Amino acid sequence: MITMTLAEVAAATGGHPAGAQGTDPGDLVVDGDVVTDSRAAGPGSLFAAFVGERVDGHDFVAAALAAGAVGALVSRPAPVLAAGADARRLVVVDDVAAALGRLARHVLARLRAARTAERPLRVVAVTGSVGKTTTKDLLAELLAPLGPRIAPPGSFNNEIGLPLTVLRATDTTSTLVLEMGADHIGNLAYLTSVAPPDVAVVLAVGRAHLGEFGGIENVARAKSELVTGLVPTGTAVLNADDARVAAMAPLAPGRVLTFGRGAGADVRATDVTTDDAGRARFTLTAAQGSAAVHLALVGEHHVGNALAAAAVALDLGVPLPDVARALAATSAASPHRMDVRERADGVRVIDDSYNANPDSVRAGLRALVRLAGGGPRDGGSPDGGRSRRTVAVLGEMLELGEDSVAEHRTVGADAAALGVDVVVAVGPGTRPLAAAAGAAAGCEVVELDDVPAAEAYLARSLRAGDVVLLKGSHGSGIWRLADAVLAPRSPAGEGMRA
Repeated sequence: MITMTLAEVAAATGGHPAGAQGTDPGDLVVDGDVVTDSRAAGPGSLFAAFVGERVDGHDFVAAALAAGAVGALVSRPAPVLAAGADARRLVVVDDVAAALGRLARHVLARLRAARTAERPLRVVAVTGSVGKTTTKDLLAELLAPLGPRIAPPGSFNNEIGLPLTVLRATDTTSTLVLEMGADHIGNLAYLTSVAPPDVAVVLAVGRAHLGEFGGIENVARAKSELVTGLVPTGTAVLNADDARVAAMAPLAPGRVLTFGRGAGADVRATDVTTDDAGRARFTLTAAQGSAAVHLALVGEHHVGNALAAAAVALDLGVPLPDVARALAATSAASPHRMDVRERADGVRVIDDSYNANPDSVRAGLRALVRLAGGGPRDGGSPDGGRSRRTVAVLGEMLELGEDSVAEHRTVGADAAALGVDVVVAVGPGTRPLAAAAGAAAGCEVVELDDVPAAEAYLARSLRAGDVVLLKGSHGSGIWRLADAVLAPRSPAGEGMRA
């Protein structure tokens, strides 16, 4: 974070020192990171004491201060003071998350005010029902020629993670790449109030969080908040292939730039093919010219993510050859997202287990079949020309509300239609999926109650040559199963480690 006194932090957050009225934090200076884990605290840092479902950060304030933190944002000062903490080092706020947002808003405004037109600080924000993290990771690489940039690790895309990312910016930061997520209307309006973007990228409106939003049109409404949250001169980068996203163009306060496969897109992909490793090749065409691209990412569905990132990079001045080279060199950077590995025993694992919704599961299933060397069973030879057995390990897709049963059925039917050999349905919520997959000839279905049962099944059932996809919502725990499947195995190949 930029250097600030603790008194300035208190003023920016609307807080006050924990001591008696008139207590002055003096010249205490924060010049390190803002952290939410006391183990990450160090000299000059600021500790934010969140109250979570299982852990209360106030219990760890003393440890953070002992590790060198200059101060702490707290909402419950009494127990911290009772433990002997210096009142001058505690900034008391009503709500730590809201205070963190106010601090990030203040810091970003200061950084922007200090810049010139020749040396701006650009904020690029990405949202969408699928592809946010991958596109964010691509942007972090493609925008490197513009100077130092900040991007969050993984999916720091909510009211806590986004301010923490903003607060990493310094006087030298050229580009701030932010991922913005939503599971309710109003989420993105708040996040853009913290960090109004110069460039807003909307990837897709899909069937994620339907139970929370109450329908696909409300998903679109929520995603459009990123466009309306742009700075007045900002640019909206919209997916021309998604009708709901394209319809957001009139909401943009400034320029609109489109991407897609259709002829009308400003930045488009033509001649799309996929190699035997599941990596897409295409011709990237834009106002700057055309270039051949061979993605390092696995899965044809990443073409759209690559086009979105390329559109931003080209618009901000990165040369087309540099964009093409970066797309070819950037593989999965965040964990549990289309991470493809070959185990020593000959099993190929596609770990896409971080999260799931109907659209992303279908994309994962298509990649699974492709990486096995073929297509659907009805695409020619009896098994689609595949040389390897396909195993789809699918956990529940959460937060689908009243559409959950129907969406799981559809995904199960899709898995069978694509020619997946074995569907492993993990958890009670996947029963409709298993039933739909099992209704098709040629698809073996295994129903298991939980992740431990799935781990045991895979340990005894996977064999050399298999290609296995692991996919499920984060709360389903399939990501833990992926860690076990990819863990080092004993020399005898007995079992897996969690």
